[in-house]
Amino acid sequence: MKGFGVIGLALAGSVLWTCCGAGHRDAADPALRQYAFISNEQSDTVTVVDLETFQVRHTVPVGKNPTRIIASPIRSEIYVVNTGSETLAVLNADSLKVESTIPLGRSPSSLELSNDGKTGYVTNSGSDDLSVVDLIERHVRTTVVTGREPSQARVSSDGKLLVVSNRGDDTISIVDLSRFQKLVDVKVGSRPGPMVILPDNSQLFVGNTGSNNVSVVDLKSFKLITHLDSGKAPMDLALKPDAGELFVTNSQSDSVTIVNTNADEVEENLMAGSNPGRAVVNQEGTILYYSNSGSNAVSAVDIYSRRVLASVSVGTHPDLLVLTPDERYLLVLDRQSNDLAVVDAVAKTLFTLVPLGLAPRDLAIKAVTSKL
Repeated sequence: MKGFGVIGLALAGSVLWTCCGAGHRDAADPALRQYAFISNEQSDTVTVVDLETFQVRHTVPVGKNPTRIIASPIRSEIYVVNTGSETLAVLNADSLKVESTIPLGRSPSSLELSNDGKTGYVTNSGSDDLSVVDLIERHVRTTVVTGREPSQARVSSDGKLLVVSNRGDDTISIVDLSRFQKLVDVKVGSRPGPMVILPDNSQLFVGNTGSNNVSVVDLKSFKLITHLDSGKAPMDLALKPDAGELFVTNSQSDSVTIVNTNADEVEENLMAGSNPGRAVVNQEGTILYYSNSGSNAVSAVDIYSRRVLASVSVGTHPDLLVLTPDERYLLVLDRQSNDLAVVDAVAKTLFTLVPLGLAPRDLAIKAVTSKL
């Protein structure tokens, strides 16, 4: 393993952040406009923000403690997991009305969509199972038993497998999606959570917050390959588009671990800000962005030089990061100051703060009719 490189909070280098123009209209249909739908965990609402004006257009009541939120790729619908009321809300993105509420298992926490967008997979951490939801007919088709305290779920790019990380028994469950049957549980590290499947579906990487490492699993043989040491409490995994490198944010050691996915080896550990959390890589694979919840800032790093391009102060306790589709802006959810920080990717500065509900948790972007 190489020595620690510097990714401190000071500005370094002069490379501009990637951007692709200032407009947000859908080029295929100018009547469409992009909105951010944000779940507010402690106010039981979804805030709708216009991504052209960065103003709140509506606040929609949903279920209790909304957490995960995903936009349908095929319908004008937004799906919201309500952990407290144990339901999946189907929100019409045009009318902003909850059209259906689907009962789930106990303490649902995560939602993943099938590749065709017709099925939802919800992990129920309180009932140790997975709800398979028909999103067209709007009912639970079947339930699959997982390990204890299932956390995240990931679908393989070929649509054949679903992998679930189980925080309660330190395993991952691999589910055959053609039959909705669990094939095997594979032992990994302690308290597994975030996962990444390589595009060729050959391997899975899972971050283990309890054992401070990343487990690598062969998805052909369903066997553990190795454990890779990371920093303390790995919180998120971000994969380069070419799948050659994986970035692991380590919340309790203020570092980022870089994994060579071809060799299954740690390449380097970089110093980060205070309590790095969520991370995202731009489409060109040149810039890594991550939030520093302890220092209330967002960092941008040149992936090739490993240099910090900018550190931008945002709201309090920044968490989730999402790039707008044109990568002109970086959207940051500030969980303690209850706002959306909009970072201008060209000027490398905070553009504005948008007030949200209490404890914003997740964000989905959807192009809908501009009459909203």
